[in-house]
Amino acid sequence: MGRHLARVLRVSLTFLSCFSFFLLTGCETVRNFMARDLEDEDFIIGQLYADEHVDEVPVIGQRVEVKPKAGECQNALGLKCGEGENKNLYETVNSWLGVPYLYGGTTRAGIDCSAFVGAVYKEVYGVVLHRTANDMLRDVELITRAQLREGDLLFFTNSKGKVSHVGIYLKDGLFAHSSTSNGVSVSRVDGGYWEKHFYKGGRVKK
Repeated sequence: MGRHLARVLRVSLTFLSCFSFFLLTGCETVRNFMARDLEDEDFIIGQLYADEHVDEVPVIGQRVEVKPKAGECQNALGLKCGEGENKNLYETVNSWLGVPYLYGGTTRAGIDCSAFVGAVYKEVYGVVLHRTANDMLRDVELITRAQLREGDLLFFTNSKGKVSHVGIYLKDGLFAHSSTSNGVSVSRVDGGYWEKHFYKGGRVKK
């Protein structure tokens, strides 16, 4: 009787061990599968909203050293001074010019478009924006291109029709952004790729 009971206990323990192992490895397998699935979903979504490579010659692509002539007034980007313009905005943009584009980058070693806009806005205006171009739509009231003024945001769509790029409007059709081809630079909104893919302007909510 004792031997029989011991045998039953051994079999039961073996069964429980095997069952527990199955549960643990099974759960791990499920977790791994779900993790891979979520990564795939993030990758797919990321591709929908991905910034596109744009071959262009920027208006300003490197830091500017202003040497105004006598009687002239130029801001930090070498542009003619405008009445009431935010001097700090132009100085901050100039300090970032030439920094290379890096998807997901947030530093002067490499930065993407939304991180650049966020960094400038935080430094110049003390405002914290959402992290991605698409999410920044929640920070603004949409406006037309004709309504753009200094400091407004500009949103652009990619070839899939998704908002994938954002920049900061300066003046006279110029905006600062981090482009895939030139990094932080100043481009014109009224021509080429940027005019074709312009979505809306955005005035940051107070």
